[in-house]
Amino acid sequence: MQVKDRMTCNPVTVGEDASFEDALHTMKENNIRRLLVSSKEGHLVGIVAEEDLASAAPSRATSLSVFEMHYLLLKLKVKEVMTRRVIAVGDDCPLEEAARIMVENQIGSLPIVKEGKLVGIITETDIFKTFVEILGGREKVLRLTLDVTEGKGVLAAIANEIVKNNGNILSLATFFCKDDQERIITVKVTDAPKEPLLAGLEATGVRVLNAVDMTSGGYPPVIVDGKTRPFINV
Repeated sequence: MQVKDRMTCNPVTVGEDASFEDALHTMKENNIRRLLVSSKEGHLVGIVAEEDLASAAPSRATSLSVFEMHYLLLKLKVKEVMTRRVIAVGDDCPLEEAARIMVENQIGSLPIVKEGKLVGIITETDIFKTFVEILGGREKVLRLTLDVTEGKGVLAAIANEIVKNNGNILSLATFFCKDDQERIITVKVTDAPKEPLLAGLEATGVRVLNAVDMTSGGYPPVIVDGKTRPFINV
């Protein structure tokens, strides 16, 4: 999957000569926290975040009058508060690489460019939504966490055992443990009976670290405002 499959096309932008108030109004109107700044030719020239505007605004403790503050903010341009060094990727960038870039650079979004022109944006929310899909979030399944450190052939053995129990793999994800040497997988299975499948996996030498049967509502509870609620209804 590439970023063009998940990005927001034709993102909201402003020109670098836009006023502080225009930028703030545009953010609130479109319910966004980051605003891309583009040139008249459609090239990406900067990005301004909600916190950039907040830090540029006069403090509430200022001695300026309301009229003076309003006048100063009218004169303040986006180009004076925007970040000019913007990290962007092409629309054919793999989604996982976009996520890696965002994590390593501690940024919440990535502008997407094609042939030098701004064509979209992908945010941490888009990445989270994809992550939920990949891991089969909210699906009523048998969720297994398995140690696959042993090496070659382990995944084949796991898949074979699931098939033997008439199961179907809904999702599978591989993770490194803390020491970067051991690997575990989370696999979500439908239609396979829990106990026979676990016994079969253990017989093949696969170590089952965790098994949660979500087929009958075995979702973890969520605490909202100090009250425990069913996960599925949050």
